[in-house]
Amino acid sequence: MRRLTALRTLLAALLLWQAVPLAAQTLAAADSSEPPSQRPVQNEELYLEALRALAADQPERANQLLQRFIKDEPLHAGAWLDLAFTECTLGHADDAERLFREIEVRFKPPRGIMELIEQHRLRGCNQKPTWRPLWAVSLGRGYDNNVNQGASSNLFTTGSGSDSTQWELSPDFLPKSDHQTTASFDYLQQADEAGSVVLAQVRLRQNDHVNEQDTGSLLLGYERPWEWGRWHGYGTVAFSLLQLEHQLYQRQQQVQLRATPPLAQLLPEQLQLSLLASMSHVRYPTRTKFDANIVEVGTTLYWRGARQLSFSLSGMADQGQNGRLGGDRHGWYSALQLSEPLTASLRGDLGWTRQVWRSSEIYAPGQIDLVRHQDTRQLRASLQYTLAPHHSVQLEWRAIRNQENISLFQYNSHSIQLNWRWDNF
Repeated sequence: MRRLTALRTLLAALLLWQAVPLAAQTLAAADSSEPPSQRPVQNEELYLEALRALAADQPERANQLLQRFIKDEPLHAGAWLDLAFTECTLGHADDAERLFREIEVRFKPPRGIMELIEQHRLRGCNQKPTWRPLWAVSLGRGYDNNVNQGASSNLFTTGSGSDSTQWELSPDFLPKSDHQTTASFDYLQQADEAGSVVLAQVRLRQNDHVNEQDTGSLLLGYERPWEWGRWHGYGTVAFSLLQLEHQLYQRQQQVQLRATPPLAQLLPEQLQLSLLASMSHVRYPTRTKFDANIVEVGTTLYWRGARQLSFSLSGMADQGQNGRLGGDRHGWYSALQLSEPLTASLRGDLGWTRQVWRSSEIYAPGQIDLVRHQDTRQLRASLQYTLAPHHSVQLEWRAIRNQENISLFQYNSHSIQLNWRWDNF
């Protein structure tokens, strides 16, 4: 699709160069005092966005963008051609043929363009587009020196001042190391011509010995693109379940809105800026007074090229159920991700995240007389090697350092894992 779009753009540029003098005599756009052949494109970003929608296999969205663009740029032959092709892709044969004839009359296209038009006519435009599902399967084997997030210190103090008491934690609260087997499945399917998608993710982790820390999770989601004036982005709704030791541990519903502001159009094409807002409701069926509502607002900068770099920063507010230890809390989250090809078959990834929470009340008056402060940092590094088309192996290392002012919750962990991945992307 990207190669076809580039070819159409190149041919359309030739068509525009040859056709502007003729079109200037026949179109009403000549009411400008500036000669048509010298008029600059007024909204080039809108056209580029339409081409990106075509490359992303979103013909409905590209069609809407191209129609808006042509209203302001009726002399842009490339946009006329792309609009005709999208009408054909969407199965609108009559509209596509009308546009093909309009192009032939207005712009007198050269031979190369006419051959493209005839190819589309011969194939026909009566078939609605079909979208191939995307999926990936991964199996892994690894080792974690602290699968249960055991406390870094075996000593713990309750109370305060002269009433304080020091305890020695039992082995159940200390780090436990284990080998583990993991499996995952990802599925994505485009749902309509507007570019909406449905997605599903399954994650499983089985420890060799510490089976009370075995986990399984399921996520189902629906994402739809949107536009409002010069703003555009995606809206997502998702539902997830987390199982711990073969029992339902957590249930979560989330609504998320991602938006690209008009300011982003001033940035280089490789740099993307987006804003994020989300709201989540989290329930713990087997835990008392753990339920919460979480609101997050933030932004992401993403550099897209051979080297991919992203940085995100967001603020968070967590309103807990009445009686939750520590009360409500607020905090922030940041992430820095770098991905770079090292050779033709080898890619390296490096990621760093930090999440900070500050509670609003003393955690457990009379026992833990502290307002809880959480500070969790994670460093991740991986190498991914492509064995064959759709098959790759990944070696991943993670280090987590959870610093808290309540020693019972402090922990450090290191893990390493080898994954095999099979996908149809």
